[in-house]
Amino acid sequence: MAASITLEDPKETLVAMGKIATGQAPERMRSVLGSCIGLALYHPRLQVGAFAHIVLPDSAGRTGSPGKFADTAVPHMITLLERMGATVHGLTAKVAGGANMFNGSGPLQIGTANVEAVARALETAGIRIAAKDVGGTHGRRVTLDCDTGRLIVESAGKTPQVL
Repeated sequence: MAASITLEDPKETLVAMGKIATGQAPERMRSVLGSCIGLALYHPRLQVGAFAHIVLPDSAGRTGSPGKFADTAVPHMITLLERMGATVHGLTAKVAGGANMFNGSGPLQIGTANVEAVARALETAGIRIAAKDVGGTHGRRVTLDCDTGRLIVESAGKTPQVL
């Protein structure tokens, strides 16, 4: 007889715009992205991760949810993971999103700016990007699996990717 699967097995957290969630195996974190960035930081030995739904590249001194901006999300995620026993040197990053949702051109391409800001913040923190699926003109649904550290990226009309 096959085992039944419930919505609570394993726990899955929806990460809203500007928010950060943490989890440990067997938990998962999920978000839907357009020009926003889904940033997953993961510690493989401890099987703990943090996921941010980053909306804008730079806080420019504004206060609010640290997950909203690339320059505040990365340091806050590191702090949260350190509280869970992780060290910054054991973390890897996976990045998805940053789409140009309206397929236009011009000086204000928020998706591109978000991708660049997240890369800068990770470089400053000394965290390497292990994999990414960024840009384009399509939205994505992403799921971080804390069992494996995989970031599953789904886009309409495309085969899901596992980063």
